[in-house]
Order: sequence, then C-alpha cells, then structure tokens
Amino acid sequence: MNQLLFLSNLRGSEIIIIALVILLLFGGKKIPELMKGLGKGVKSFKDGLKDTENGEEKESDGKEEKG
Repeated sequence: MNQLLFLSNLRGSEIIIIALVILLLFGGKKIPELMKGLGKGVKSFKDGLKDTENGEEKESDGKEEKG
C-alpha cells in the first residue's frame, strides 16, 4: 500500500516527463497496440467476473474431452 502513495504526489510536469519516457521506450506506433491489448484484457476480466457472479462457468470449446 505504501508503494502506491508516491502516485498521489505527482505533479503535471512529472506526468508529462513520464509520458515522454514511455513514448521514447515504446515508440508512437507501439503504444496504440499496447492500449488495445490492455483494453481487451480488462474486458475479458470484467466478463469473467460477471460470469462468476452469475454462477456460470464457461467452457472453452463447449465440449468435454473423453479420454
């Protein structure tokens, strides 16, 4: 919990510097791809939470393997 306290002390200029460093590390073309993947992950996580709240379990193929 104490590790996240530094986030509340960031000012506007510090956020801009962090954003520029991220832009330099990943490049302008890679950032939209990263955000798209992040969005898909969040959506999948929310769908999983919704399924567990309803008491449903999804099957991957809808078929059970017999061995």
